[in-house]
Amino acid sequence: MAEKREQFRSRLGFILAAAGSAVGIGNLVGFPVNAAKSGGAAFLIIYAAFVVFICLPVMIAEMSLGRNTQRNPLGAYKAIAGEKSLWRFGGWLALITPFMIAVFYQVLTVWLLGYFVGAVTGNLEAMAQPGYFGDFISGNGVFLYLLVLTVLVGVILNSGVQNGIERLAKVLMPTLFVMLIALTAFVLTLPNAMSGVKFFLIPEFSKIDISVINLALSQAFFSLSLGMGILITYGSYVSRKNSVAGGAKMVALVDTSVAFFAGLLILPAIFAFTPEILSDDDSSSSISLVFVFLPKIFLALEGLVGFVTASLVASTFFLLVFFAAITSQVSILQVPISALQDELKFSRIKSVLTLGALAAVLVIGSVMSFGMVDWLTDLLRYGENLDKPKSLFDLIYDVFYETILPLNGLIVCLFVVYRWRRANMNNELKTGDESFDGSFAKRYISVALGTFVPAILAFVFVSTVLFKFFGISVI
Repeated sequence: MAEKREQFRSRLGFILAAAGSAVGIGNLVGFPVNAAKSGGAAFLIIYAAFVVFICLPVMIAEMSLGRNTQRNPLGAYKAIAGEKSLWRFGGWLALITPFMIAVFYQVLTVWLLGYFVGAVTGNLEAMAQPGYFGDFISGNGVFLYLLVLTVLVGVILNSGVQNGIERLAKVLMPTLFVMLIALTAFVLTLPNAMSGVKFFLIPEFSKIDISVINLALSQAFFSLSLGMGILITYGSYVSRKNSVAGGAKMVALVDTSVAFFAGLLILPAIFAFTPEILSDDDSSSSISLVFVFLPKIFLALEGLVGFVTASLVASTFFLLVFFAAITSQVSILQVPISALQDELKFSRIKSVLTLGALAAVLVIGSVMSFGMVDWLTDLLRYGENLDKPKSLFDLIYDVFYETILPLNGLIVCLFVVYRWRRANMNNELKTGDESFDGSFAKRYISVALGTFVPAILAFVFVSTVLFKFFGISVI
């Protein structure tokens, strides 16, 4: 029954947990790199505009749908549209997507754990060598880190929403913010750091084109965990005494603030030691920047502050990114766990073990697709460059991270407007926030969800599919 459903203890707990799902590698590394290559502050302004005018309405729609139905994504669609409705497709897609995203995110988090251990043990020089990353991800040692991480995530998830996810978020998210600000303050004292600040904060509108605008929307949409079913699930644990719209605004503010401060950390650090990285084509990849370039930056720092301090700074940074990754991982996995509990009436421990067993096959396969097993490494060839093989990990990333999320967001918009109806959503949003009724936000959200927001998401989805899988550019 809905009244027995576990809830977040406080509004702060919900905001930190939802922010934990949103803040990840993309915020801490991907956003600064994309901003640097796309006009600096000009990219930041466009990104912020998309967060406010496009992403917030979708966030609010997902969260209100979850709280109204008190269910997971599949249960939410079924509760409103009926057991036999074709709208169930949207619910299934919103369950499969986070499960598959959790698979590749688990691989990334394993790498972060390994690099954190390497930094703590003073292995910076080896980590900065060109072949280290490739040797690390294709070596058997990665399975030990995978085992440790799996146990850690399993314990957190089995502890529940209040004692696991909310407690984790209340500790790790403030710690992450403090670490981020402290590292940023330190980096800003380095020689030539102000050049990086200027590069990040002074707009270069000449670099703005349609592709950059599309990139800013994608960054904002993906960063806020939209289309993953997370916000529907988390909305189902929110008390009716709290404001859904207010909570969504705070999550967006926290997420954008982390991205902004990450820019003030990464860009000055790059300019202080290795500005040539920005001219490297591979630097557009947040994955390559974390695991290939950042160890070089920290190693260069050793000449200025010494081995111990450089190792400490590197350890702190990798721990920071690991915190962000593990909070995202736990949030993502809560979606299918909630579905197993709601739809199949599994206990929490049975849900965690079942999900873990299913995910283990794909995670291990993804780990082995980095040169350990030939057919997993060269699984498919598609897109613009047919000579470049795609591994199992590449396929999961391309389909479920870069392609499906806008489609899920589009389905949510259409479902809320044309099946659940905007009046019902507005009534839900008014619960816990009487000031919402009659506000400009109410009018704007109603119009946006039924007009330009789904149109933009449809364009992003179609253009991504055409380019990613067929090599056809529409911009």
